[in-house]
Amino acid sequence: MRNKNTHSITFKKKLNKCEGVFRAYSELQFKYGDLLEANKDVVQIRANVLLKDLGLTGSFTSDFVCSKVDGELMVRECVSRKSLMKPSIIRMLDASLEYWTSRGVSDWGIVLDE
Repeated sequence: MRNKNTHSITFKKKLNKCEGVFRAYSELQFKYGDLLEANKDVVQIRANVLLKDLGLTGSFTSDFVCSKVDGELMVRECVSRKSLMKPSIIRMLDASLEYWTSRGVSDWGIVLDE
C-alpha cells in the first residue's frame, strides 16, 4: 500500500495477466508481480488499485488486487521488513485490511522482502 502521490523509482514491464503496462514502485512489488504471473490460481492482476473513501488523509492504493480461478479476490500489500513496525505503515495496512474486508475480501495478505 502506498500514497498515490509519492514519487519513487518506477519499474515497468508487460504481464499477460495485467491490462496495460504493469508499474511497480518497489523492487519487492516488481518481483511479486512475476510470482503472481506464474501462479495458476490467479487469472487477472490489477496493480496500484485506488482505495476510494478510505478514511485516511490522502489518496492510497493497494499494491495488488487479483482475481482467482474460483472468482474470489486476493489482495496483497508489499512492505519492506524494516518498515513494517512504523506506526504510519501499520495504520495504512490496518486501513487496507478494513477496506477490503468490508467489501467481502477474505484473502488479504502482506508480502515481505527477504
